[in-house]
Amino acid sequence: MLKVTQSIQLQDFYSVLFENEKVELSTKQFTRIEKSYKFLQEFSKDKVIYGVNTGFGPMAQYKIDEDDQHSLQYNLIRSHASGTGKILAPVYVKALMLARLNTLSLGKSGVHKSVVEVMTQLINKNITPLIFEHGGVGASGDLVQLAHLALVLIGEGEVFYKGKRVATEIAFKAEKIKPIQIKCREGLALMNGTSVMTGIGIVNTIYAERLLNWAVFCSSLINEVVKAYEDHFSAPLNEAKLHEGQKNIAEKMRNHLADSSRIKKRDQHLFKPTKEKVFKEKVQEYYSLRCVPQILGPVEDTLKQVKKILVEEVNSANDNPIIDVASKNVYHGGNFHGDYVALEMDKLKLVITKLSMLAERQLNYLLNSNLNNFLTPFVNSGKLGLNFGMQGTQFTAVSTTAENQALSNSMYIHSIPNNNDNQDIVSMGTNAANMTKNVIENSFEVVAIELITLVQAVYQLDILDELSSTSRKELQKIQEFIPKFSEDQIMYPFVQEMKSYLLEHEVYSEKK
Repeated sequence: MLKVTQSIQLQDFYSVLFENEKVELSTKQFTRIEKSYKFLQEFSKDKVIYGVNTGFGPMAQYKIDEDDQHSLQYNLIRSHASGTGKILAPVYVKALMLARLNTLSLGKSGVHKSVVEVMTQLINKNITPLIFEHGGVGASGDLVQLAHLALVLIGEGEVFYKGKRVATEIAFKAEKIKPIQIKCREGLALMNGTSVMTGIGIVNTIYAERLLNWAVFCSSLINEVVKAYEDHFSAPLNEAKLHEGQKNIAEKMRNHLADSSRIKKRDQHLFKPTKEKVFKEKVQEYYSLRCVPQILGPVEDTLKQVKKILVEEVNSANDNPIIDVASKNVYHGGNFHGDYVALEMDKLKLVITKLSMLAERQLNYLLNSNLNNFLTPFVNSGKLGLNFGMQGTQFTAVSTTAENQALSNSMYIHSIPNNNDNQDIVSMGTNAANMTKNVIENSFEVVAIELITLVQAVYQLDILDELSSTSRKELQKIQEFIPKFSEDQIMYPFVQEMKSYLLEHEVYSEKK
């Protein structure tokens, strides 16, 4: 059971999202929530408080009569539940709910305790609201997507329950869940925050780290396949630069390749007298093989920074206004603005796109016999001319990598004023998070195609026993569902199965 505290970490998200751990709020948190709620109720009786007794956004200049204040919250929720596009997968919705739950439990939002009680039940019972990708501009929070969450919490809208899309009332009735009580500003407090972009972003980091490790695995394996020299991932070379990411990637490669019989030592091959004028052995490998620590190192360092910012954001009060019981005041501002997350998502999708570019170039090296000079064209183990090997999959990898390059244009620097120019500069953080999600998913496809090709190279060369124990261990699992392609196969099922395998499995047995 995860007890949500003042500070929630990425490992907590991993446990809830991927290990189905249940969530529980402490008595201390309920006390904090109750104090915030009661203080706001009393404080707002004779004062103008945005979103309690005023309209919203540019309509804040209109005072709302006391009799209409509950209707105001319902009107906000219903009118803004206007998302379109693809439906967010349950893992992302569960992540954003946990992010919003944590923010509201800080006691700075003035909500009734029923909000966190019902949201906790949704998380624990795997009831995920229907939420769409399109709608949020990332300032004033993820208004549209969070409106769909709020819609479910008031007992309306739709959810995914036991694998089916059903009306919320059906799931609530089956699980004996009562909708939340609108008492003060529950609608605005639910919607006015960065929890969607942050929740999606946190899932992005989990998958990005898994993807990075698979990219290191493929990069290590291809070095074995081509009989590369060991010095480009050696400690002395990589510690000559001060970047932690580069040093860590090189160390992972050394650990992976420690007992490989195919990695060559330079001093045994080239550091000796020779009368050759044209060297038979290649003096240095292509960059896609030789510069892996320098290319994937920035990915690791960027990912570390992204995680730091997301943890800070998810543990922040990111709505408006902020209810501060300690100072007995209500502060109006813009903590809902998503620039921090938007920038980090842009950075993450840039480095993941570069990762996919590295995988595509390594794939090209394997497929182009004029480059590698030891594999058949397209690693074709059938009859040349009649069979095609991995030729068809290269088109998919190239087009998918190109899409990543286009998607990696920055959202952080895009802003379209809206909301009667009340929101005159926005973050587009939700778009950034969704685009990063797409880039990561695309990259799994590229790496999947590369790894299938590496498996075919191992089959063709018959070198499994020469590989490192780390390579052998993983390849023996993969060979159970990826056979040697001596005849042409319908390829898409193999690519999909490999992609699913990479998404669902950790390599190097690393936990978050």
